[in-house]
Amino acid sequence: MALTIDITGLPAERCLFAASPLAELGAMLHVLSAPAHHPALQSWAAGVLAGCKPSFTDRLLEAEFLWHSSRADFLVPARPRATLAEELDDVDALSDEAYVADALVTTCGSSRLSFRRTEPDRLRDLARARGPVQATFAEQLLDDPASVRVRVRRLLEDCVDEFFGEAWRRVAFALAADARRMSDLHERQGLGAALAAMSPAMTLAGTRIVLDKLQDNWTSADDGLTFIPTAFGRPHLLTVHAPGRRPVVQYPTAAEEPVSLDVVRRRIDALAHPVRLRLCRTLARGASTTSELAEAWQLSAPEVSRHLAVLKKAGLTVTTRRGRYVSHQLDLSATAALGTDLIAVLLR
Repeated sequence: MALTIDITGLPAERCLFAASPLAELGAMLHVLSAPAHHPALQSWAAGVLAGCKPSFTDRLLEAEFLWHSSRADFLVPARPRATLAEELDDVDALSDEAYVADALVTTCGSSRLSFRRTEPDRLRDLARARGPVQATFAEQLLDDPASVRVRVRRLLEDCVDEFFGEAWRRVAFALAADARRMSDLHERQGLGAALAAMSPAMTLAGTRIVLDKLQDNWTSADDGLTFIPTAFGRPHLLTVHAPGRRPVVQYPTAAEEPVSLDVVRRRIDALAHPVRLRLCRTLARGASTTSELAEAWQLSAPEVSRHLAVLKKAGLTVTTRRGRYVSHQLDLSATAALGTDLIAVLLR
């Protein structure tokens, strides 16, 4: 499974690396609405919400589906600007049709393809299924998009005084520096090197960028491609794309190297076998040789060796040699991280 971006014929100068105040605000708003996705930022989220005016947090709840489970496209600009105000001006320049589509795709949980074929009544039904708050928002957006757009912009502007201004001042310089570093790397060593530096979950395969995500999707970068660093987005590798629109990838800065989907799947499969689970029980308590494991579990040595090979290939065991004896032990760190790694893959 992967998301593929076709970059056939894309000139190097059409790749843009830039920090975005609006995209980072969107990442922060997502953290505030889904702090469980971001354990390292839970204390920050709790502090922000505790310090905000109750009336402001109520307004955040009214609109949080614009950034809770997915991000409305207009919150991740394809052509970032220096200031939040400039980026919000660009959002204001969108047609009502484009703005409503961006908002209702996240509000109604509908794909863009089905959205184009969906009647307003069906969109209202989809919104109602997600609760009365979203239903009210969808009704207002369909009936009077202009007033909703004014309210959303005012809410985003008010975030500056409530929490965004201080948080953006802390990260803006580092984000701009990271974008410059990736741009320089792209210029000197090529896109493949820049992708690897941004995230090991992105690779260059010929004329395709492949993102290791739990989805089967494809888009093209005919109009160029934008990469935006984020300090608040980990573990998400956010990709915004739609037919005819410039794809945008928001990548977390200074990220620990993520475990690939293939490695997580291999580890789950390795632990799914009852014999290997029994061997792991012994290996978790200390190092054992193949013969010791065979005797402990009444198995043949060749059978134990086959199971140990599967566990080792999955990266779940470590081996040590002392003379002619080879001992095996469970890698407790890798095994303990499996749950975290699985969640990171699901959220990527």
